[in-house]
Amino acid sequence: MKEIPVLYENEEIYIINKPTGISVQGGQGISHPLDEEFAKMTGQKVYLVHRLDKDTSGLMIIAKNPKAASKWTKLISSKQVQKEYVTYCFGKLNKPKGIINDNLVQHGETKNAVTEYLVEKVFDVTFPPSETSPDAKTITISKIHLLLQTGRMHQIRIHLSKNNCPIIGDDQHGNFKLNKLVKKELKIKNMLLCSKKLTVPLDGRKKAFEIDFEVPFEI
Repeated sequence: MKEIPVLYENEEIYIINKPTGISVQGGQGISHPLDEEFAKMTGQKVYLVHRLDKDTSGLMIIAKNPKAASKWTKLISSKQVQKEYVTYCFGKLNKPKGIINDNLVQHGETKNAVTEYLVEKVFDVTFPPSETSPDAKTITISKIHLLLQTGRMHQIRIHLSKNNCPIIGDDQHGNFKLNKLVKKELKIKNMLLCSKKLTVPLDGRKKAFEIDFEVPFEI
């Protein structure tokens, strides 16, 4: 595994840039999870404060000890940590900005889930005719900025899919047929969802960390 980039470190936490394709925690059938690999890299046991899906890349907070993990988990649950994402989706939403407030069922329990969104750009991509598709095909793609108000499992992925704007490369909640097309034509290998910005309370003030999110096509 490649070295995991660290953007910030103090006596309590690391802020890292998680690569796509890495599970954050071990389990049956999971090899080289982030918590184990990062512990090897830093030479100390680490503690997860929150999670990202295996195929979601971007910024995460990892604690250095149980006390710090408890503190930062509470800061996240009390919304003192702001998590912002960017994604590329098939189709477009009905409104250029708004709030998706659709409940999700997790482990048999219905939970509220709230996602704020802002559509940053909508554009078309046209694929030329091929042996399997004799006609040219044009698809609409949206670049969307998202701000989480709750942190449910697969929240962004499910919310966007339910609103007819599935994330490119999402093989669980997305559009399988279009995913197959863009994987072939655009060489897309991963789900296009990134935890792009974290704003956290440090030393009595808010500090923002942000990364670039590169995609394998021009817009």
